[in-house]
Amino acid sequence: MPRSQKNDNFIDKTFTVLADIILKILPTSKEEKQAFYYYRDGMSAQSEGEYAEALENYYEALQLEEDPYDRSYILYNIGLIYGSNGEHINALEYYHQALELNANLPQAFNNIAVIYHYQGIKAAQQQKLNMSKEMFNKAAKYWGQAIQLAPNNYIEAQNWLKTTGRQYNFK
Repeated sequence: MPRSQKNDNFIDKTFTVLADIILKILPTSKEEKQAFYYYRDGMSAQSEGEYAEALENYYEALQLEEDPYDRSYILYNIGLIYGSNGEHINALEYYHQALELNANLPQAFNNIAVIYHYQGIKAAQQQKLNMSKEMFNKAAKYWGQAIQLAPNNYIEAQNWLKTTGRQYNFK
């Protein structure tokens, strides 16, 4: 049974009804509609912490979705799941793939920076100062890109960049 038929969440049900109406109105192919259904079910499963089910749905959506913009969000969400499970290498891979298709995803730049910052902290705790510095510099680079795209967001990152003396292109 599709997740949309078994979900008791009012917001998810409302989203499902509206999405179904839009899909009936818009001229989309059968594959595009199916990809959207998988994506929607993936988002629903992800919101409930059902990560394995969410990944299955996202991978199915990736097989069907051809639009690069839409694919970027599927890849981004896969990255979110891997990141939340502590699988940082996989998360970075999917965030980078998402950015290759859509360079206007500040949240992907931010999440990459968060991972590098975390790795910098771990390296510092292990007295690996060169590696720590390298990871912090990577974090600064990606936070700078996120902030350029969304200057009113990522205030903590902006403060960290300023207090650590790391620069990014202010606009």
